[in-house]
Amino acid sequence: MAGSSDIFVFKDALIILGTAAVVAPVVHRLKISPVLGFFAVGAALGPHGLGRLADYSRAIDWLTVTGEKQIAFIADLGIVFLLFFIGLELSMRRLLTMRRLVFGLGGLQGLLTTVVISFGALWYGQPPAAALIIGACLALSSTALVMEVLSGQRRMMSTTGRTSFAILLAQDLAVVPLLFLIGALGSAADSTSVAQGVIIALVEAAIAIAVIAVVGRLVLKPLFKLAAGTDNPEFFMAATLLIAVGSGVIAAYAGLSMALGAFVAGLLLAETEYRRAVEAMIDPFRGLLLGVFFFSVGMHIDLGFIWREPLLVLGGFLAMMLVKSLLLAPLCRAFGVPWSASVETGLLLAPGGEFAFIGIGLAVHFSLVATDVSAGILAVVSLSMAALPFIALGARRAGQQFARDASSDPMFTVLPPDDHAKRVIVVGHGRVGQLVCGLLEEHCIPYIAADRDTALVSRWRTLGRPIYYGDASNPLFLQRCGIDEATGVIVTLDTSAVDDVVRAVRARRPDVMIVARAHDAQHALHLYTLKVTDTVPETIEASLQLAESALVGLGVPMGLVIASIHERRETVRRELQAAAGTTSSVTEQIRQARRDRSLKS
Repeated sequence: MAGSSDIFVFKDALIILGTAAVVAPVVHRLKISPVLGFFAVGAALGPHGLGRLADYSRAIDWLTVTGEKQIAFIADLGIVFLLFFIGLELSMRRLLTMRRLVFGLGGLQGLLTTVVISFGALWYGQPPAAALIIGACLALSSTALVMEVLSGQRRMMSTTGRTSFAILLAQDLAVVPLLFLIGALGSAADSTSVAQGVIIALVEAAIAIAVIAVVGRLVLKPLFKLAAGTDNPEFFMAATLLIAVGSGVIAAYAGLSMALGAFVAGLLLAETEYRRAVEAMIDPFRGLLLGVFFFSVGMHIDLGFIWREPLLVLGGFLAMMLVKSLLLAPLCRAFGVPWSASVETGLLLAPGGEFAFIGIGLAVHFSLVATDVSAGILAVVSLSMAALPFIALGARRAGQQFARDASSDPMFTVLPPDDHAKRVIVVGHGRVGQLVCGLLEEHCIPYIAADRDTALVSRWRTLGRPIYYGDASNPLFLQRCGIDEATGVIVTLDTSAVDDVVRAVRARRPDVMIVARAHDAQHALHLYTLKVTDTVPETIEASLQLAESALVGLGVPMGLVIASIHERRETVRRELQAAAGTTSSVTEQIRQARRDRSLKS
């Protein structure tokens, strides 16, 4: 049993548990993120807050956190579980479905923001290595806070939600190489250049991920199969904790980051049948450990620095918001995101993120960034994170204002004709939609097109094409487009919004033909489960066209080639429909719905 004098060592744990049990629910009731509750209490009760007075009063000492090393250890576990959970939420299928936004938009956002901020840091006299680290850390946004804000608004499936998620996903993927980069620069600061440090970091990351992935594939499934076979949740929990923490320890023993090992283990588990069970098992631990992490983040905020240099902190905050939002909003627009969602996404992701504290802290440990510089950077990041809920409100209003401005243009207030004519509705007028509309015109099939890209709508309406501005997932807009009389719907979108359009169309017209564009076989399988009539997977179609050209070039008669390609296409279609449980049911359901519709009329 602990003596009375030993009880004092438990006070830090009591303070954190009190924050989790009392403060977090209170701020949640006030509709404020619990993360900010941990954040604020950590700053107030940490060594830079009331902790400054701990030596003068025993009572104040009891109310402050003094065991920074112990708290840092628990916070490190929080980061391990955060990246383990991020790995679980990722999968190759999900990455491939969103690859254009994740690797294209998200990658460009990280690269351009890092370059601009790094040049700014160089201009202020920082060494090249420090400038690069500062730029990379400030380019990141807060996954935890942004996702919580969007989830609270129930807007994860909106255009802003999907775009923000894709960019945050790219940033989460960039954290692991960033940690490697800082470690490589720190270990070779005296003998290598920044470019050499980057190359070393990438090589080490590739080797480490390859080793952990190979070992993980050999161990993970047998271990979880053994634990699940006992039908005892305690053993399954033990296996989950062993994989999450053990993979991190192995990575750390190899001189790498614990977070890297946990991330790779989560990514491997995401491809197994145990993914959902593992997510449910670790979710309570993840929430509490993340709370400890944000508590420790708050402890590192130097309130004295903010008090001494308020104008410097405020200026840095405004400069970061301006640079990141001005870079991101046009990038989103260049990737086909409407201006309203682009502006909102740019403002929403402009504040700094939690990984800046990890990266800057690690850089200070390796003496790559000066202590006073890190205090200013972390003060700016903490201020931006604390202001994020209010920034989100302003961002949403700004997005709505841009939407109103766009919709007030006479070009976009034109409604589709209300003549009840039978037409095909083409949703999306990008490169694929333009080709489809051109072929419909060639065969004299009446149609109208719909798109949310104002530039496309303006240009093609000027050329005389029947295209209208609007959201085809909106039932009212679909009704105005003549969905009740439509002879077919062709969805050419290349984003996840295709699901929303298919659901809206099928809810209104169970009998109409729907042909939808798909990324690959997995996406096509998913669309068949949504009751599309047919879908065209881009990867499979490209493979068939490649095979067709190769066979013709090798001298096979054109008729035989066309017949074999057509047969293979039908085989793939039947296999996908069978896998979706809709071999002939969708066609039969459509025919029955048409018969019912004709009887009612």
